[in-house]
Amino acid sequence: MKIIIHGGFFSESSTDLKTKTAKQEALTAIVKQSYEYLKTHTATETVVYAVSLLEDDVLFNAGTGSQIQSDGQIRMSAALMDGTTQKMSGVINIQDVKNPIQVAEQLMPYDDRVLGGEGATAFARKNGFAEYSTETPERRAEFEKKLAATGTGTVGCVALDANGKIAVATSTGGKGFEMVGRISDSATVAGNYANAFCGISCTGVGEDIVSNATAAKIVTRVTDGMPICDAFDKTFEELKPYDGFAGAIGIDARGKICHRDSHPSMVFASFDGDNVEVFG
Repeated sequence: MKIIIHGGFFSESSTDLKTKTAKQEALTAIVKQSYEYLKTHTATETVVYAVSLLEDDVLFNAGTGSQIQSDGQIRMSAALMDGTTQKMSGVINIQDVKNPIQVAEQLMPYDDRVLGGEGATAFARKNGFAEYSTETPERRAEFEKKLAATGTGTVGCVALDANGKIAVATSTGGKGFEMVGRISDSATVAGNYANAFCGISCTGVGEDIVSNATAAKIVTRVTDGMPICDAFDKTFEELKPYDGFAGAIGIDARGKICHRDSHPSMVFASFDGDNVEVFG
C-alpha cells in the first residue's frame, strides 16, 4: 500500500517560513491519517477521503480557502478516477459546497459523470450537499487588494490499495482573479488520470498542464512500459519550450512513487506505512 498527496505550490500564497512549516505539518498529518484509512478501504475511497481533508484545511487552495474569481465569486473544480474501472467523474466551476470531491464521487454511478457550473451545483443540492461558503477572510482581503498572485494551488491524492488497485483525486479552488467561465485542468484527464498501471494528479497553471496533457501522457507512457520516473522526466521536458508551470505526483502498480515540479516548489507528502517523505 502506498499513498502520496500534494498541496499545490508555495507560490500561490504566502511563502514565509511559518506558512511553509504549517503546510508541511498539515500534509504529514493528513497523509498518515489517510494511510490508516487506506488499510481498510479501497484506493478510490481513500483518495476521496484524503482530498476531503485537504479541502477542509484553509492552508490549501481547494474547498474552504479557495481563490476568488474576477467577479468576486468562488468556483471550484474536482475530479475522481478509478484506475481499475477507468471511470472518471468530476465537477467544474461548482459553487457553495464544502467538498467538491465528494460531489464528484456521487457522480461516479451516472452516465453523465462530469457536470459544470449551475448543473453541478444543482446536482449537489439535490443529493444532500448543503449550501456552504468556502470563502475565508484572507482570500477576501487578497481579492479586495487585487493581490493576483497567479495562484497555482491545487490538492490531490494518488493511492495504491492492498489489492493493487490505483485511484486518483484532485481538487482546486482555481488560480484567483480568473475570467468567469475559465476551466482548470483538475477535472480533465490532463490534470487527473489513472488506469491499472499508474495514477497521476497535477497542480500548477491549468492552461500549461492542458497544453501538455501532463497526467494522461505520463500514464500512457507507463502503460507502454516506460518506468514511471522516466515518464515524468520526458513529460516535464515537453513543458520547457513554453516554460510550462506544473507539478505532479504519481504511483505505479508496483508501488513506485514519483514526483516532479517545473518551478520550485510543490508541497507534497508520501507514506508507505513506515516512512513519511515531505517536500516543499
